[in-house]
Amino acid sequence: QVQLVESGGGLVQAGGSLRLSCAASGIIFSLYAMGWYRQAPGKQRELVASITKGGTTNYADSVKGRFTISRENAKNMVYLQMNSLKPEDTAVYYCNGAWDSRDYWGQGTQVTVSS
Repeated sequence: QVQLVESGGGLVQAGGSLRLSCAASGIIFSLYAMGWYRQAPGKQRELVASITKGGTTNYADSVKGRFTISRENAKNMVYLQMNSLKPEDTAVYYCNGAWDSRDYWGQGTQVTVSS
């Protein structure tokens, strides 16, 4: 059974930091490209950051220079370090794993940034 379980969300003031974690199980983690997406109320889900199995990263323009995605294959973990948070970063953040035709999602974790 495949599971992606996010943690680390919460309420933070603007300018603060949070670190999201995603624990994967039931997959050969090292094969998967991993990503963080977010969905704010009334908006479509959008890609925040991704990291390939080889470690190449990609970021949405809105988070470049503030967020960092990383992975730890030995622990089946992917992280999103979020610094200089803004109210517009408020959303539910989802972990995603993709390989071949397989595509898995976590249940999401709420991030709320107060002004």
